[in-house]
This record gives sequence, C-alpha cells and structure tokens, in this order.
Amino acid sequence: MKRWIWLIALAGLLAACGGIKNGAKPSLETLASLPDGGVGKLVNETPTRWFVELAGGATSDGVSLQSVQTQQAAFRQAAQAAGVTIHYTYTNLFNGFSVEVKGSPNKLYTLPGVVAIYPVRTESLPPLQNASPNVDSSLSMTGADIAQNDLGLTGRGVKVGIIDTGIDLQHPAFAGRIITGYDFVGNAYDASDPAHDVPVPGPNPDDCNGHGTHVAGIVGGKDSQITGVAPGVKFGAYKVFGCEGSTSDEVVMAALERAETDGMDIVNMSLGSPYGWSAIGKAITQMIKRGVVVVASAGNDGGLGLFATGGPAATQGVISVASFDNIRVSANSAIINPGGAALPYLPLEGALEAPTSGTSAPLVYVGRGCAADAYLADPSGKVALIDRGSCTFNEKYQKAVGAGAVGVVIANNVDGFFAGGGIAPGPVFGICITKADGAALKALGNPTLTWTADLVQASNPTGNRISSFSSWGLSQDLELRPDLGAPGGLIRSAYPLDKGGYAILSGTSMSSPQVAGAAALLLEGNPAFWGVQRPSEVKKYLQNTAMPRAFSLAPTSGLPETSYREGAGMIDIVAAVQDRVTITPPSISFARVAGAYTQTLTLKNRSNVPLIYKPTHVPGPSATGSVYSPSFVTGFASVSFSAPQVTVPAKGEVNLNVTITPNPALPAKSLYGGYILFQPVGAGIALNVPYVGMVGGYQAIKVLTPTPYGLPWLSNANFDNLSSGASFTLQNGDVPVLLVHFEHGARLYDIVILNAVTGQPIHPKFNKADYGEFISRNSSATGIYAIPWDGTRITSYKTQDAYGTNYKVPEEFKPVPNGQYKLMVRVLKPTGNPDIPTDWETWTSPTITLARP
Repeated sequence: MKRWIWLIALAGLLAACGGIKNGAKPSLETLASLPDGGVGKLVNETPTRWFVELAGGATSDGVSLQSVQTQQAAFRQAAQAAGVTIHYTYTNLFNGFSVEVKGSPNKLYTLPGVVAIYPVRTESLPPLQNASPNVDSSLSMTGADIAQNDLGLTGRGVKVGIIDTGIDLQHPAFAGRIITGYDFVGNAYDASDPAHDVPVPGPNPDDCNGHGTHVAGIVGGKDSQITGVAPGVKFGAYKVFGCEGSTSDEVVMAALERAETDGMDIVNMSLGSPYGWSAIGKAITQMIKRGVVVVASAGNDGGLGLFATGGPAATQGVISVASFDNIRVSANSAIINPGGAALPYLPLEGALEAPTSGTSAPLVYVGRGCAADAYLADPSGKVALIDRGSCTFNEKYQKAVGAGAVGVVIANNVDGFFAGGGIAPGPVFGICITKADGAALKALGNPTLTWTADLVQASNPTGNRISSFSSWGLSQDLELRPDLGAPGGLIRSAYPLDKGGYAILSGTSMSSPQVAGAAALLLEGNPAFWGVQRPSEVKKYLQNTAMPRAFSLAPTSGLPETSYREGAGMIDIVAAVQDRVTITPPSISFARVAGAYTQTLTLKNRSNVPLIYKPTHVPGPSATGSVYSPSFVTGFASVSFSAPQVTVPAKGEVNLNVTITPNPALPAKSLYGGYILFQPVGAGIALNVPYVGMVGGYQAIKVLTPTPYGLPWLSNANFDNLSSGASFTLQNGDVPVLLVHFEHGARLYDIVILNAVTGQPIHPKFNKADYGEFISRNSSATGIYAIPWDGTRITSYKTQDAYGTNYKVPEEFKPVPNGQYKLMVRVLKPTGNPDIPTDWETWTSPTITLARP
C-alpha cells in the first residue's frame, strides 16, 4: 500500500473513532478474543544450565584481557573444587561462564567474584517449507524496491552478521560477499537432544538446514532469481544451529562475541524464546554501546498471549520486529471439479508433494481430524479434507493415513494462506489451502482436483496484516515491544542449492532480516549515522516513519493493530531515508503508571527550512482478561496535546506535551494503546509515535497467578501435590520442591524459612532458603518452575562491585536443624521497589518436616 493511501486510511480511522480526542468512550465493545488453550499437562521450564557473571567487567568495558583472565582463574579453581562443570568462557561482551551445577544454582554465588547468574535457554527455529522461485512482492511493501531503483541504495559498505544456521557458501546469491564466519556447533548438534547436545565447532559455516540461507537472502541476496533488501552488503556467517533442532544461549553468546570482534555493523538474530531477561541481553547491550545495530525477531508465539516477546528481542536498544503477511503468495495450482475454479495451495512440508497432472480421488470432509476426534465421514480411498486447529499437522496427517486416505488437504481456520509442517515423512500427498477455499470445497460435497504444474501469484487475504504467529508484547519490564514490523509471512528467498535453491518460509525470522536490510540501506543513505549512536538513530528513524496497519483479529472494525503487537507498524524505507525530522522518544511506554501520564516529545529538524506538524490521536484496541487468552475491546484512551500544532525551526527542535488518560470503563490490568500521528502541514513526511499503558500500572499485575492446577504447590521429585504437608529425609533426592507459575516476569524473588508453629522467620536477618533475579514469565498457562530446598539457609552475604554498583549476593549456606518449617515465596512485581511491602506478592507452603536420619 502506498504511504499516502495509508494516511488516508488513518484519517478514516480518526473519523470512525469520533470523540477520542475529547474523552474516552463510556462503554466497551468486544472486538475479538484469543482462544483458550485449555488445561494441558504441567511443563517443567526450570533451567539446567546457567550463565555466571563476574564482577570485574568485560574487555568491551575497557578492562584488560589479563585482568579478566586473572579473575576467571580464581573462579575456575573454586568451581572445580565445588564440582561445577564449565562449558563456555566469555571475555569480550560478557565476563563469565556458562556452567552446569547440581542442586540450587544459588550456591554459585559463594564462588569468587560472582555478581549474577542467569538461566541458559534454548533457542528455536520455525518449521520450513519449500517452494519454487518466482517474483516476490515483499520488497514493495516496505519501499525497498524504490530505495534500490530510484535512490540507488544497496547497502554497499555495510557488514551484516547472520547468527543462524549458517549460509550456503556456494549459493550464487552471495557470491564473493561472505567475508567471514564460523561454525560453533557442527551439523549433528541439537541442544534439545541429550545425544547430540555437545557442539563440534569448525571453520566452515555452511548451511545444512536452510533457515540461515533464507534469512541472508532476505537481507541482501542477489542473483537471477531473487533480490534482497540490501543486495550490496557483505556477510558474516555465524552458525549456531545444526541441521535440525534447537541451539543454546551459551552458543549464541559465543557467536555474539565473535561477530563484534569481526567488526559487523549490523547483526541479525532470527531466533529466540518466549523468555525475556537473559545474559544474552547483557552481551547485546554491550554490542549496542559499541555502535552495532542489533535486529531480532519478536517471536512466533502469537498463540501464547500477551507479554510473550522474549529474548533477545526484548533487550533494550534492540530493534524488535513483528511480522506482517505478504500481500501476494506464490502457490501451486489445481482445478476444482465441478466448476473449473482454480485452487491455489501450498505444500504440507514432510508429506509427499502433490502430483502435477491427473485427477485426484474424491474429497471427503472429515472435520477437525485430531487423534481423539470421530471422523464425520470415512476417508478410506479418498482425499481427507481437514480443518486446521487444536492439534498438530502431523497428528491430523497420520490419522488420515491410518484411516486409508490417499491424500490430505488441510483448510485454514482463519483467513489467509499458511505453510503447515512438522510432518513425519508419509506415503500420501498433503497440501494447505485457505479457509475460504475450504468452505467452497465443503459446499461441493465430494469434488475432485485436477492437478497442474502451474505456479500462480495469488492475492493473500491477510496481506498487510500482522501475521497470526507474530508474538504479542509487552516485554518483561513493561516496555513496548515489538518496536516495528515488516513482511514475514510467506516470504520467498534463497535456500541451500541441494534443497532446491529457493524456498517460501514464514515467521518473524523472515521479518527481522527485512529490517536488518533496511538498516543497511539507511546507513548507506545517511553517512552521519556512522558511530556509536547509530543503533539508536537507525531505530528512531525506522520507528518514526513506520505506520500502523488494520487490526488483524477484526480487520473490518476500522481500528489499527494493537501497538503492543506491531510496535510503530510497517516500516517505510524510503520515508526513513528521506525524513529530516525525528521524534524522541520514538515510543511511549507507561505501563508502570496507574493513571494519566504526560510525556514530552521532542521534535528535531535536520533540514534548512521550518516544518509544521499537526498531532492527532489514533487509538487501538485494548486487551482485557487472561494473559494467555485475552479479549480485545474498544476501551480507547483520551489524549490531549499542549498545542494543536507545532513548528519545528530549521536546524532546531521543539517540545510537545502529550497527556494520555486511560478509559475508566477498562478493568484493572487491561493493556491499552494507540498512536500519535504527526501529519505535516505542507512539506514533510508523516511521523508516528506508538504508545502503551496498563490500567492500574504495575501494581495491578499478579505474578503468582493460580493456574488451572492451583499452583503454587509444595511438591517432591515426582511433582506430587503435597497440600497437607510432608516429611523429607534430604537423602537420595527426597527433598521438598516448590512448584510455582509466573504469569509475569519478576525482577526478584526469595524464599523465607518460617517456623511452622509461630509463622515467624527462623532468624531476624538470615532466614532465606533461596534467592533469584530476573525470572521470566512462564511460556504457557501450565509452565512451571521447580525450586528444590536442600534444608539450608543463607547465613552471610557479600558485596560485589560491578559497573559502579554494589550488589549484595549470598556468601554462605548452612543447614537448618531437623524440625517443622514452612516456606514463604516472595515475588517482587515487575519494576517494583523491594523496600515497599505492597510491591511483593507472597505464598506460604504447607508444613515441611525435615527428618534427616
């Protein structure tokens, strides 16, 4: 959509939402809801490996390598004596190690120099889908085609690091432009498989998976078949995944250090997890301070509800990218009989490919097709037509094959195309079609399909809308995330030559490299950005000139997408390159604040002429109810400005105060947001500032929210619910275990040991059994953390100086005597103050009897 057309659409939104500038709407209208995932099994998300950060700082802080190594030597010696296994050592962006330790990780604090510990998480990739090459439309959605053809920008002189599955080193799309790289893991590595979780590094970062090649192609591939966003960039290829499976944060950390040492200007990270705070974030922060632009996918966890934008995208300073669906899709084609209508489809990855000639057996609609479902009709000898949803594609496919189906057609349960995958190789073909085409086939009874070898360009019904898989914000610390968006749904790019050379993939993995390429064009087009400030400048220009799109869950509502899912909206590369006025801050996050909030926006003009802007308010939907399955309503905020318009002087700046007041009809914990649109009066480029708030502020958040299972629990190694209390010997794994569920991230938690009779702490000062910092929310409604207690308490603390701040951490643990105790879990709310009692949530366990032999 052309920029001026979209501005007219925004004007329509303003008209449709009459009254928003003068007062909030008094009532709420429900627009849409995310589905409830139901009650699943408890999932233990407790980490088993940990990052240990030492107090002395890293070499990127100006500390000498010799000083870092001296401090690390003292830790190594003590760790070996304590039975701690060291896996990785870091010196450049992070001074510390990744380690494995039995029992509570907090025992690590007793070792020399330890200032913080962080969980090591696994990072995953989305399913892949192959397709044949043809013309891609995503470049026109961001203006990359105009930037290349009319402005002559290619990203020349910019180095982009791809931390991914490697790059196909022989692919013509990258000929002569992969200038450095390293394989950190080897082809067989899979962090989630104990049989293959030991890395075998080597010098050759060749891609045997395909994801990294596809990502690099989007950033800047160039051959006769594809053109990326910035086809003049040079690449660093950092392979952190094997041929399949997941990787580990400890491997990614090593790749970050290498990319910074290699002098990458931009680093793309099309990977992630639903967890927020991590040591990876610390390393990335150091990179950004040194002038490296870091771009990361916001995540493919759209089904996990709010606050699901995890690391590394949630890290301060990173450009966090949401995904929009492509406006056109390259699809295979069949003919529907009777009627002769064309049926565009995408293959179901893992199943046999559909024929390119002949006619299929009759189709029969069987319903949802999950393992526990009764079929609506017998698919034996026929093609099973199945609705998407409620179980995996593989479960649907395998059941149909087992019932004698000779083919599988899966129809979407929402608008648009989709790329199904994860199928264990099977004997019959599988294809994916739109919801509308599925309805048409059902209406025909038992149609057949005539196969063709044709590839067609089909309009995507969900094009230019946020992708269904794209994760929702906010971040763990209540900041607006994602920052902005780009095309990521059904994107064609390069692929390893031995897998066909080209592929269509979907995910925020595909939107992130669109923005990394855009950043390269922006750096080439604005040489003044080069330097340590370039990460913030690039992010600001891209956010200021991005524009919101229609609300994907209710596209006919006349409302824009929520700011806490698309950030500022779809990027506009040409506008970012040509813009001469910036707004600081580029987004407004005030979810910590309970009521009305006033933000001063500073408009700065780089041009030689004064420019005039008129601010207007475009509200978005509000989210209420469950974090995991929220409802979206019309509870708009009211917004006022300190002036009806502003004149930004040539080479000068001007301030504008914006006051945002939540709708009084919204219940506590509701998220609300929208956009402050700056329309130029005369010359200039339209600018945009997204905002987000929370009714009640952080005080409204409940971290220890009960799950369907009624957590927290006192439990044991078998995860039994010991609601009446229990006795433990502390021998051979017989220890009390607390099972807790975090609905939101927590800055700090501790566990206080209470006398079971008096209910008072067992010591006025040294009464803690456990202590932890920066705990991310669980990834699902049934995710848990399991915290064992070995019968000890912290008996002394030590002070560590790190980055000019004194940190008090545990120094010594000693056993408590046999007897009866209770454990009180205390959790500090996000952004809470530990000195304010109401900022803590608490839960007290049943009686625990320690009965050592």
